[in-house]
Amino acid sequence: MTSPPAPHSSSRAGLRVDAERNRQKIVAAAHEVFAQSGLEVPIEEIAKRAGVGVGTLYRRYPTRGELIADAFEEKMTAYAEAARQALADPDPWHAFCVYIEKICGMQAGDRGFTTVLTMTFPTAKRFEAARDEAFHDFSTVVERAKADGKLRPDFVTQDIPMFLMANAGVLTATGDAAPETWRRLVGYLIQACATAAAQPLADPPAPRQMYRAMIRATWQQRERRTR
Repeated sequence: MTSPPAPHSSSRAGLRVDAERNRQKIVAAAHEVFAQSGLEVPIEEIAKRAGVGVGTLYRRYPTRGELIADAFEEKMTAYAEAARQALADPDPWHAFCVYIEKICGMQAGDRGFTTVLTMTFPTAKRFEAARDEAFHDFSTVVERAKADGKLRPDFVTQDIPMFLMANAGVLTATGDAAPETWRRLVGYLIQACATAAAQPLADPPAPRQMYRAMIRATWQQRERRTR
């Protein structure tokens, strides 16, 4: 004989449905606001856009970092997919160029993502896993392009966050006044990566140094929000 449902089970299910609905509204509102105005938007504005109370938002996302990671998880998945597509391209140099253009274009289309790509989120496991996957695939793309003789031999993967930081700076500086300027910067960067254009460069930062730079960017974002 089937046991009767536990008392108030339908109420608990309703609460779970409501909580998930609120989460989805918060994530959608956060991504929309972050994309339009950057990551420093007041939490109150996100709650208002989502149609929930600030307390509800904080119960689900105690820290801004957790909210940012959840809001951009889908974008980070697309970022990883771009690396997989580059890896599948039979032309190594074409794959490298298209990937650089694509991720810089992702930055240009989303003001929040311009910063997210140069930040770290240690507690967001799935988010960071997608980033790690993208990095691993892109590392392979780099080695293939070098082996093909088209990518300068001194290019290192640490150059990618440097490119993204530079692109983020241009996007911030040009804004709505000259929104396509980033394309020229990326064109210059890609041309400079070609073997035919290679000239001696200063030594690259060590991976741990670039990681510290990304951590610093994260803390600088937090400090600006507390001023």
